Amino acid sequence: MVFAGSKRKASRTIIIVLVLIIVGVALAISICFYLRVRRPTPRKKLKTVDQIISAQSLQFDFDCIKAATDNFSVANKLGQGGFGVVHKGELCDGKIIAVKRLSRDSGQGDLEFKNEVLLMAKLQHRNLLRLLGFCMERNERILIYEFMPNRSLDHCLFDPIRRPNLHWERRYKIIRGIARGILYLHEDSRLRIIHRDLKASNILLDSEMNPKVSDFGMARLFLLDQTQGNTRRIVGTYGYMAPEYVIHGQFSVKSDVFSFGVLTLEIVSGQRNSCFQNGENEEYLLSHAWRNWMEGTASNIIDPTIKFGSTTEIMRCIHIALLCVQENVANRPTMASVVLMLNSYSITLSAPSRPAFFMHSTNGSQMPSNQLQASENEASITDLDPR
Repeated sequence: MVFAGSKRKASRTIIIVLVLIIVGVALAISICFYLRVRRPTPRKKLKTVDQIISAQSLQFDFDCIKAATDNFSVANKLGQGGFGVVHKGELCDGKIIAVKRLSRDSGQGDLEFKNEVLLMAKLQHRNLLRLLGFCMERNERILIYEFMPNRSLDHCLFDPIRRPNLHWERRYKIIRGIARGILYLHEDSRLRIIHRDLKASNILLDSEMNPKVSDFGMARLFLLDQTQGNTRRIVGTYGYMAPEYVIHGQFSVKSDVFSFGVLTLEIVSGQRNSCFQNGENEEYLLSHAWRNWMEGTASNIIDPTIKFGSTTEIMRCIHIALLCVQENVANRPTMASVVLMLNSYSITLSAPSRPAFFMHSTNGSQMPSNQLQASENEASITDLDPR
């Protein structure tokens, strides 16, 4: 009897020990699982480390920039815009850079500014100006870009001596490159960016005359909303800005489409979108282009210095430009459609309607404003690439 009692007691002890072991193992597993869930994943840690390394690699020392630009000397000044002054610089290793010294009214804190710069630096496209880094010292905010030896498009396009060097093949490459760059900003980049100041002086040209869209993301750095909406602070250049933006402060990707249309007409005509003398008349470029398109004399739009080129390409570019500058926002194509129309001749183009800011010429001649159908246009230009 004593032996049987001892056996039952031993069995009870074993059962209790087993239960405690099971409970302990279960508890340990639960604790491990809880800690694993609460603990940040290695991927997030690596992302943070990458961001720190990226910020450090992009940050330039102010004294280095000051020395590179010879203390921001006037001799090294390349230009000036609404966001700041641009100087040419040379680093210690001989690398040539462009330095944009921003104005001090951005309204951003240091951390916000640095985050926006890091985001902009990730925007990589062959038709966007590459951001090399930044400097944020002594109340200075400076952006460092790759240097473009052929400067800006307006420097070549509106100079009577340099303009003949822009033969049609180059101009057509520039038009298509600008379209690809803007499309990337609108649809293909990590950020959706509306440029809002697309113009000839913001298109830079590399050593092979490839276009690089510059000043993209500037509105982000100056705390301006980059989605479709309204704004009381108009950022842009008159002549390139869409009517809904100028009049009502409304902007969208179609605002950039309008600017692209104006820019394309400038590239084809060699004329600024401002009042110019046309024989005995004074006209603005959009009015001049529309009038000649409707009268079937679109060859009058073409820059006389273009001696050779594809008539089909030139006429198609004029047609696309007129579609882009239509007054009704809904009628303008997207940049994706523009790129497709430029690259594919199988796409049939619709008839453009009257452009925004259309004005009759000063000689009093009138055109029927309700005549919206496009006319057949012929150009007296040597066609090297018949299609």
